[in-house]
Amino acid sequence: MNKILIADDDQEILTFLTYNFEKENFRVHKASNGEEAVEKAKIIKPDIILMDLMMPVMDGVEATYHIKNNEKLNSIPIIMVSARSEDYSIIAGLDGGADDYVVKPVRFKVLLKKIESLLKRRSKTSKANLTSEYNDGRLYLNRASHEVKFNGEPIELANKEFDLVSLLVTQPEKVFSREEILTKIWNREVLVGERTIDVHVRKLRSKFGKEFIKTVNGVGYKYIVRKSEEQKSSSR
Repeated sequence: MNKILIADDDQEILTFLTYNFEKENFRVHKASNGEEAVEKAKIIKPDIILMDLMMPVMDGVEATYHIKNNEKLNSIPIIMVSARSEDYSIIAGLDGGADDYVVKPVRFKVLLKKIESLLKRRSKTSKANLTSEYNDGRLYLNRASHEVKFNGEPIELANKEFDLVSLLVTQPEKVFSREEILTKIWNREVLVGERTIDVHVRKLRSKFGKEFIKTVNGVGYKYIVRKSEEQKSSSR
């Protein structure tokens, strides 16, 4: 039985979602604010989280950030749920680390499909137990431990950021199309747009530098292999 944590300060929505998810054989846990959601996530370790954007004490964006930056929790998929449909609200949710964004009123069957898709992807990743490492002297990535280092310095990545880097380094210098990235990272069953990729690429560039991922106009993105600072020094 999958465990779902629903964080929302609207009791009617909590009741509606609890009823429907229990019918679908989910074990439902509830939180009424972001701070409570973070604390319950640490204890429960749910399989998936539904996070309302606007909540008292701590909003959904901040709560998502805390969860995605906790190495014991960051693999848990989070779907942001909100009545706010403006671009800046959606981008804020994705920037905070959410794996998807759903606008209220919730269409339960669509939401359930998104959740099933995210859980399926997570299950495949766990079964594959991606133990292989990538190391080009500058970037080190361990798929089993979710560890990333850049020029020897640890880098904290949210789940989808890690997945995107992991995909790009499978074939360095190869240009991955947006369609391919959406299919392999988000799965086309999850209804996200190309803007989602842009958000995550921007976040990765803020952590690794602007030249970490190269944009090939009209095609997609690729990872550029460059020497580390230590390698540059030793080659002089």
